[in-house]
Amino acid sequence: MEFDSIWIALGIAVAGYFIGNGLKNFKNPDTKGISEIFDEDDEHELIKENDVHHFMGISKEDVKYLIQEHPDIPHILIKDKVYFPKAKLRKWLTNLGE
Repeated sequence: MEFDSIWIALGIAVAGYFIGNGLKNFKNPDTKGISEIFDEDDEHELIKENDVHHFMGISKEDVKYLIQEHPDIPHILIKDKVYFPKAKLRKWLTNLGE
């Protein structure tokens, strides 16, 4: 019974924080949302060539041909290893369909 009260109190405190933060920025549409706060960490993050298929949702074989078919894809070569800047790759993928 005591544990239930702690979880309810914690839930109310978290809800109060998010409601208060939302009301504070109610008339300011340029403020960063919660998803944009977490995206800031991606700006300087590099993805290895072996792991980029998870990010893009394609097979490992397709990643190898990606640079050959699309030389404009943002990538960096360091000691013969290919890395993809996560934020730039996300932006490139969203602009690819346009």
